[in-house]
Amino acid sequence: MHGPNVHIDDEVLGKAYDARLVLRLLTYLRPYWFLVLLAILFLAGYTGAQLLGPYLVKVAIDEHIAAKDLAGLDRVALAYVGAVVLSFLFHFAHSYTTQYVGQWVMHDIRQRLFGHLQGHDLAFFDRNPVGRLMTRVINDVENLNELLSSGVVAFLGDTLMIAGIGVAMLLLEWRLGLVGIALLPVVILATNVYRARARENYRESRRILSRLNAYLNENISGMATVQAFGQERRNYLKFKDINTQNRDALLKSIHYNAIFFPLVEVCSAVTVSLILWRGGGMILDGAVHTGVVVAFIQYVQRMFQPIRDLAEKYNIFQAAMASSERIFRLLDEPAKVTAPSMPQQPRVARGAIEFEDVWLSYLPGEPVLRGISFRVEPGEKIALVGPTGHGKTSIISALCRFYDVERGRILVDGLDIREWDKTALRKHIGTVLQDVFLFSGTIGENITLGSPWITPEQIEEAARLVHASRFIERLPRRYQEEVQERGSTLSQGERQLLSFARALAFDPTILILDEATSSVDTETELLIQDALRVLLQDRTAIIVAHRLSTIQFVDRILVIHKGRIREQGTHEELLARQGIYYRMHQLQYQLS
Repeated sequence: MHGPNVHIDDEVLGKAYDARLVLRLLTYLRPYWFLVLLAILFLAGYTGAQLLGPYLVKVAIDEHIAAKDLAGLDRVALAYVGAVVLSFLFHFAHSYTTQYVGQWVMHDIRQRLFGHLQGHDLAFFDRNPVGRLMTRVINDVENLNELLSSGVVAFLGDTLMIAGIGVAMLLLEWRLGLVGIALLPVVILATNVYRARARENYRESRRILSRLNAYLNENISGMATVQAFGQERRNYLKFKDINTQNRDALLKSIHYNAIFFPLVEVCSAVTVSLILWRGGGMILDGAVHTGVVVAFIQYVQRMFQPIRDLAEKYNIFQAAMASSERIFRLLDEPAKVTAPSMPQQPRVARGAIEFEDVWLSYLPGEPVLRGISFRVEPGEKIALVGPTGHGKTSIISALCRFYDVERGRILVDGLDIREWDKTALRKHIGTVLQDVFLFSGTIGENITLGSPWITPEQIEEAARLVHASRFIERLPRRYQEEVQERGSTLSQGERQLLSFARALAFDPTILILDEATSSVDTETELLIQDALRVLLQDRTAIIVAHRLSTIQFVDRILVIHKGRIREQGTHEELLARQGIYYRMHQLQYQLS
């Protein structure tokens, strides 16, 4: 039994700029500070090369073309080409460096996220669906890369370019410089209005896109059910409705873009016209040379491009800030099942288990285990039976320390499991679950889970003992056969046999079977029962089962009802008592 999923709105957007989050992001840049410094220097070089071009045009017109100095014009033309080449080289170096650093930062954050997820208990994954966690590790980290490679540094570059052009124009001719920046307040106002509208539209489009993705994923995953009940037309129309909403939201975004960006172009054209009008008058008055006006026209054209870029990068900042907030919220969530300060790692486990007044809750105030107490001697086999949802699997989860108990304690070989090293504890426990999970890779890799110390001979021996070798030997590549996604080409019984082989290959001291034969056909169950009688020898075993016929051989049966042990004894003793176990047995006998 697992806790509930708690859904949080992932599309809530934070500030477009949050200094606290940015400072925290900068800590990931610390190992690459030299490369970041180089990127800033390359950016400064690129900006300088861009500013140099119009000035060289001014020099060429005023000092060499007017004087008919061809030799000087050649030198200026060569210098202009050099400025273009430098601009290319600095831009290439800046782009490569920022992308390089961005990829390393993404790598580091993803590694930290994955490592953090590995340390969480199962309650954490009950609260956080797989899709949300994948979004954090993949999409949100990618948004941070956008911020680092195309956001922060590019923002600095655009700001530096605008400031540099403004200063260059004022130094070159301050009167024309004032004309050149005259419409900047209008553009800034338009940018702020656009940004506000874009923010709301971006929020809406992300919300609808999230619904669209969720609905698409749900329908593809449940396609068999959809077709079985003839719901294709209904689902098509519902998808069409959501898709139409998504289209309308994007069209609204196009509407804002279609207004803002032409407005910037108009402001640029009007500014050029004002420069021509004012500059032309000053040329006629002899106040400036023609080259100055030409340079100003080029500066104005180059000044409005970064303004457009800044407006476009607003959504990048917005998405990145929201992503970083979600990432850091995940990283800041502490693991509830923590390692002790001095973890114990016993090398040899005998397999003694003891529960002492154990209480466990998935939700506050709703205990699923209520004062569970029992002892299992080394080599003893016990079974847990009872209605679904009454605590059988929870006992197993608590023993494996997937969840920490609220009260009481669980001892393995006399040592509280909270004092054990978690890896060492779980190394001594082999678990076979009802729902078998197979990973991508070969049959052999799914048995060993990548453990290098399990030899091919041990793999084959484990498969032989549980009769999994019967179907493996028929495969074209035997143990090297690739497993399709989640073992879709294997039957339920074959997947179950592989899970048996996996558990046995690890040679655990304690073997847990959680409804391990519930989905197996009669023939396969007989094979497993035959293997179990041999394989359970000298191992402590806890078996969770619904089919009472599969557990009659165990030393003791515990009847779990509403989180408590209501009865315990052998099969014959419990039948003679005519209690809960007797009624369960009679019911199954009548149904069989």
